[in-house]
Amino acid sequence: MGEKTYPYNPFDFMETQEEINSFLCDCFYNEDSRVFIEALGYLVKKRGMTHVAKAAGLNRENLYRSLNGKTQPRWDTIHRVMHVLNLNIVSSR
Repeated sequence: MGEKTYPYNPFDFMETQEEINSFLCDCFYNEDSRVFIEALGYLVKKRGMTHVAKAAGLNRENLYRSLNGKTQPRWDTIHRVMHVLNLNIVSSR
């Protein structure tokens, strides 16, 4: 029998908030805005979709749809999620 596989989440390998912020900053400056949205979605899943949605005052299902990479979420949604996750996207670029 083959080994069981698990969905990949890059945040499973990051230990500090600084690593998370640096990774998301790189994603934010990518030419394709979906890269940042998808990365943010992975972090939300890691922290708990229900918890983040509730803390941000958002509906869980709508938040999931916003971060699935198939839609363009409103800036207000992204801002609220970033605030809940204590993200600081700063670059020396």
